[in-house]
Amino acid sequence: MNDELHQLFVADQQEREHHPQVGTPAYVALRGQDQTRRHQVQRLLDQQQVHTAHDYYHAALIFQHGETVEEIALAHRWALKSVELGLEASKWLAAAALDRWHMYQGQPQKYGTQLVPDGTRYRLWDVEPNTTDEERAQWKVPSLAEMEGRAAQLTEENSGEMPLLEEAPVWLKQALERWKSR
Repeated sequence: MNDELHQLFVADQQEREHHPQVGTPAYVALRGQDQTRRHQVQRLLDQQQVHTAHDYYHAALIFQHGETVEEIALAHRWALKSVELGLEASKWLAAAALDRWHMYQGQPQKYGTQLVPDGTRYRLWDVEPNTTDEERAQWKVPSLAEMEGRAAQLTEENSGEMPLLEEAPVWLKQALERWKSR
């Protein structure tokens, strides 16, 4: 396992133990640190220093916190590589990265891993209706009913307080408009 990549992964996870509220200076700082980590991971990949299933998992998780469709596509690719190399835990990450990739493009997610604020509550991002809970289980993803429960729990844990949506990404603003018309 690549020690530098592991340390980048640990830093990524530690900074999320007390995730700052969206729109705050602490959140902006976190996103900057995320970008720096992605550059460092890309350097390691370019130098062919990423080899093991755990290396690819760490790279994928760091890129899962990316801001572009391309970064999320790389997260999915590397999570799949980690699965291919034998790390079962990477299945959920591969599914989550695919879902986020779809979400960033305003499309329904396949597995149902992504929760978002809608101004009044946290909700499950739209999901393709043809994906079964059995398929979700194969990729280590909870059932849709469990994910709906997690959304309700997240809303409750935040006492109904929602992140500021004025600075939300375009894909989320478009969804908010779509959901209002339903």
